[in-house]
Amino acid sequence: MSDRTTSSHASCAPASRGPRRRLWRIMGLGVVVALIMLVMMTGVSWLWVASLGPVPRGEGFAYSTLVVDRDGRLLRPYTTPEGRWRLPATRADVDPRFLAMLYAYEDRRFMSHHGVDPLALGRAFLQLASNGRIVSGASTLTMQVARLLEPRTERSFIAKLRQMARAIQLERALNKNEILALYFSLAPYGGNLEGIRAASLAYFGKEPRRLTLAESALLVALPQSPEFRRPDRSVVAARAARDRVLDRVAAAGVVPADEVERAKQEAVAEGRRPMPALAPHSADAVIAAAPGRAIHRLTIQASLQKSLEDLARERARTLGPSLSIAILAVDNETGKVQARVASSDYFDLSRAGQVDMTQALRSPGSALKPFIYGLGFEDGLIHPETLIDDRPLRFGGYAPENFDLSFQGTVTVRRALQLSLNVPAVAVLDRVGASRFTARLAQAGGALVLPRGEVPGLAMGLGGVGLTLNDLVTLYAGVARLGNTIALTERMDDAAEPPQPRRLMEPVAAWYVGNAMLGTPPPENAAGGRIAFKTGTSYGYRDAWAVGFDGKRTIGVWVGRPDGAPVPGMAARNVAAPILFDAFARTGSLPAVLPAAPRGAIVASTSRLPPPLQRFRQNGVAGDTQVRIMFPPNGARLELANNGEGRPEPIALKLTGGVGPLTVLVNGMPVDAPFGRRNTVFFEPGGPGFVRLTVIDAAGSTDSVLVRLQ
Repeated sequence: MSDRTTSSHASCAPASRGPRRRLWRIMGLGVVVALIMLVMMTGVSWLWVASLGPVPRGEGFAYSTLVVDRDGRLLRPYTTPEGRWRLPATRADVDPRFLAMLYAYEDRRFMSHHGVDPLALGRAFLQLASNGRIVSGASTLTMQVARLLEPRTERSFIAKLRQMARAIQLERALNKNEILALYFSLAPYGGNLEGIRAASLAYFGKEPRRLTLAESALLVALPQSPEFRRPDRSVVAARAARDRVLDRVAAAGVVPADEVERAKQEAVAEGRRPMPALAPHSADAVIAAAPGRAIHRLTIQASLQKSLEDLARERARTLGPSLSIAILAVDNETGKVQARVASSDYFDLSRAGQVDMTQALRSPGSALKPFIYGLGFEDGLIHPETLIDDRPLRFGGYAPENFDLSFQGTVTVRRALQLSLNVPAVAVLDRVGASRFTARLAQAGGALVLPRGEVPGLAMGLGGVGLTLNDLVTLYAGVARLGNTIALTERMDDAAEPPQPRRLMEPVAAWYVGNAMLGTPPPENAAGGRIAFKTGTSYGYRDAWAVGFDGKRTIGVWVGRPDGAPVPGMAARNVAAPILFDAFARTGSLPAVLPAAPRGAIVASTSRLPPPLQRFRQNGVAGDTQVRIMFPPNGARLELANNGEGRPEPIALKLTGGVGPLTVLVNGMPVDAPFGRRNTVFFEPGGPGFVRLTVIDAAGSTDSVLVRLQ
């Protein structure tokens, strides 16, 4: 019995071991085949990835050229060559709350995964299996960047694998902040807008550093379907997409529910805003000078630039059509341009807005007088308290007259400068020398341009030359610097090396000029004694100027028509001076104190001055032998006004020159009326029609005009 049992066990053992061995052999063979397949798949995958080439990092993309202010704030961007707004941005350029919402909505584990999120992939496969369709693409931010770097229209499994491979490569080549920078710069936001800065500026008119909750949600939603959701085309679709983002982030606990509800009540911005265009003329100039640069940094202060551009635009509208305004503000110490408003509106064709009026040659009128007196101070010819005559004088064939056709008699040089009297200025220029005056200003950076074939003469002291606002401000800033000018700089790279000073006048002379101008009567409703300034009106009312300085900055204002046409009645004191004082007010600081008197300055009354300085001796010949009717001009048409009693209002007749007493004839009949102030006589017209006005002086000199009363 036992033998049979033993024999039976022995015969069964080999039979049971056979199947197990075959199973192990099959399993081993399967493992080998699997390993071979894995190696083959790995090799094929490696070859496929290698065939993709180097991972792109965005080097081939053209970004918008940017012009920024001294602190890096955007002044003006330019489109790329293909017409896109693509502004570079980094993590530091966006609102932190936007970043938190982006993570919550797009890629919760962005900071921890390596390009592909395994959990998101697993969830996507389960959704595909249970729904029979793709519910989630499981795209990480890195995968989206890969798609932006290599745009493809097809949606396929191979395209998704390519994105995943590129995402892993990007994570190995770049850090998280660099990947975010690519997303912030390239993500589409509708139309030609790419990147969060372009979108925020176009839709909200501001940089993305400080976004509201609703604005952040809209910018998170837009890149998913930029053309369908863009608010300038469909506010309804934009609002729905924004609210879905708000609901998602509220569910994730990123934002409190009450804030989300308030954000949903916020209106969606309709349309697109224009891109910033501050200091457009300066931006155009710097781009033309260095077209290859991506970012151009100017010395301009963005906030002041915007404030003065608004000022110029507002005042130009009130002054009338076709008029433009230019304003230039510079730092006295460094010569850096703080604001350059080259026209009242860059985009206003009716005002020739794209013409840079800070660089245009125009007649400065009386704005050159401070430099005439400055050279007179330097030469020891005069002192601010020196007495000088303001009376009719003739210098050869030239007989200067004051703007109001009157004379003040004997005044101090200080008063002559403050009242902008013409005869005293021409008398001092006659002693200083017109050629020397021209050479000195040119040496200091203010080149005076004379008409072709003309040589320097006395008329240039009243504006008979061409000068730019840029050069005029340079000269006035030199007075503020006590006699040394420096070239103006507008690019930060140019400002690295301090410009070399150039001599304008001696420090004492410059201080005398500034001290005298500080007492110039200010425009109406403005405080005096804070800003040293001077106005100038060119011949024919073509240009109105006002330039002034305090201890910190110099500001110049020009008003006129860019085409040089006259503007009747435009006087600098009434037009340009108020803009100048408003410009100083908009700097945001009180006027700084002017420099103290330098050594050698004499502060004394006229009677205590050295005898040679007590009175200035003019070279001109007294008297003007030719009598003239200054108003009304010959051929003029005058409107008759009723005085309320049924009779026409008297008409003013303004005369100049001649030897008194003067006789006035109206249609041949003498006028029995006393002469008033400024050689003015009033006559009562008989009614509408033509009137012959004649004036005769004691020497027999006459002048006559024919006017029409209507």
